[in-house]
Amino acid sequence: MLQVQRFVCNMIQENSYVVSDETGEAVIIDCGAFYESEKTAIKQYIEQNQLRPVRLIATHGHVDHNLGIKFVHDNWGLKLEVHASEEDLVGQLPLQAASICGVEMPEEAFAPVGRYLRGDDVITFGSHTFTILETPGHTPGGVFFYCKEEGVAFSGDTLFRGSIGRTDFPGGSMFLLIQSLRMICQLPDETVVYPGHGDPTTIGREVANNPYLDR
Repeated sequence: MLQVQRFVCNMIQENSYVVSDETGEAVIIDCGAFYESEKTAIKQYIEQNQLRPVRLIATHGHVDHNLGIKFVHDNWGLKLEVHASEEDLVGQLPLQAASICGVEMPEEAFAPVGRYLRGDDVITFGSHTFTILETPGHTPGGVFFYCKEEGVAFSGDTLFRGSIGRTDFPGGSMFLLIQSLRMICQLPDETVVYPGHGDPTTIGREVANNPYLDR
């Protein structure tokens, strides 16, 4: 069974997740830890639960979801894995830090990317597997990480509780986002969705209440 721990991080109040199972292996998703208190909380959770982080993955390349990638690399030797269509965005993390977060961060404040993902890749850890659902719109290479056997998905900034991600950033497309949401609507209603900001929800709740979702 998956254990999902959320950490609300940085000045944008982004959700970072540590996801583990009974083997003790874990993946870190969207590590936006910026303040030392956030880094300490994540490190203490991992150490106290005797977890072994084996993957660092991101739903997309916006800086608020990646402010902690050097922290993860320095502590557990993991390099970022993100969809290949996010290469340009990830290459501009220092510029994003200034424009989105209002902080100056040099290139060396971010660890290098270890792997660019494709839609047919899978993320394996412990006894579990995440498939990659490509959901462009908020960014060109935004993805859901979906664990079918547990009925859990991590949506990044594609889908929120009662809302969706904005499309006015460079590379955003409302047309593509709506197409992505139509595909996501086909997931089982009971699928629990952990978004990049705000509280968890379910596919069924969003289909019933989110004005942007329509089967």
